[in-house]
Parts: sequence; C-alpha cells; structure tokens
Amino acid sequence: MRLAVMSRLLPPPFRPKLHEHGAIAGLCLIRLEDIRPRRFPRALGLSSENAAHRIAVVWDDETGSHEGVFIPRRDTGSLVNHLAGGRLFPGEHQRATFEVTEDGERIALRMRSADGQVELGVVARAAAALPPTSGFATVHDASAFFEAGGVGYSVTSSADRLDGIALKTDAWHVEPLDVERAYSSFFDDPTRFPAGSIRFDCGLVMRNIPHEWTRAANMSSTGR
Repeated sequence: MRLAVMSRLLPPPFRPKLHEHGAIAGLCLIRLEDIRPRRFPRALGLSSENAAHRIAVVWDDETGSHEGVFIPRRDTGSLVNHLAGGRLFPGEHQRATFEVTEDGERIALRMRSADGQVELGVVARAAAALPPTSGFATVHDASAFFEAGGVGYSVTSSADRLDGIALKTDAWHVEPLDVERAYSSFFDDPTRFPAGSIRFDCGLVMRNIPHEWTRAANMSSTGR
C-alpha cells in the first residue's frame, strides 16, 4: 500500500510500519471462545465473532520506539462486547451481524455492520504456502511481521483518546490460507484508498491459540 495514502489515515504519533517499502493494513477476523476474567471458571466464558480493520504502525515516545497496530474500526456480533467495550475492557465495538460456515478446511464469512457503514466477506481454505504474488518471501517472514504488533490502539467516541490493549500468547503459530474471495467496503472505499493504491497480499490463520488480553496504557490521538 502506498505510504502517503496510509499516512493520512493515522493520527499522531503513529506512522506506517513498512515492508518492502509499502505499508501493511489488514482485516483481522477474530473468533473469541470462553473469554472471561482471569480468575473466572471456563464455564462462565463468552464466545463471539469479531472483526478489526487494522494498520501496522510504529511510534516513538519518551521510553523509546514501539510497534503495534492502529485500529480504526472494530465490529462484533456480541451485544456484551458492544456494551462493555471501552468500559469494562478496552476497545469500543460496533454491532454487526456475522454469517460463518467452517468445515475444518474451508472458511466462509460475511459481516454487515448495524450502522450500515461496513460490509465484508471472506472465503478461504487451508494452503501449503503463501501465494507467489505475496510481498512476504515465506510464512515465517509474514508471521514475524505480525507477531511484533501485539499492542493495538483503537479509536473511541472521544476524539482525543485511543484505547490500548495487548495480546499475550506463548503459542504463536500462523498458517497460510488460499483466499478465494476477500472484500471489505472499508478498504474498497475510494475516498480512503484511491484506485491503484492498495492490493491484496495474502491470508493467514491462527487456530486454537491460548491467549490473554491485557489493558495497555491509553494514548492521546493528538500526539501529546
């Protein structure tokens, strides 16, 4: 993705994290299972389908240089996530309807947000390698690029605050997907991404990964 196009979508202090001189954005489809506070039993956990549009970023502050993701949009099929996001845990979520079918090899997902602003669809199946058109040489290279971005900052209803959240896992493992179809009205919007400024790279999947979400310090979206 063109650097200048991506840069104008980012609030201070973020700037695009580059790979092969291009910026990287993604659509992260997240199935959360048995999510609960750390000391609660698994039987009380909640499951949900979620989607996050995200941009790989780097930034500097008084403690040094950092990398993670900026998240301009989160959507969820869970009323709990919608009501509690940004209140009981970081990350405000918009309500959406998800249709998902999965048979172990093939995944098909459609989502429409309740506010009508975002529609997306993905159809993919397991693959042995990345497509030859990918900017990443190997699955390992793609995995390493995204693993380093475990801290995310999401937009909020407050114009000057970003919610921070960090992903922690001891079992990071990424596999390639053969993507038959990938569509997002967010990325296909020419007012954000003019024709020729963005292209699809590859699909990746993580399955059955034990993980924990923790709060990261909130950040001002004015760069101060």
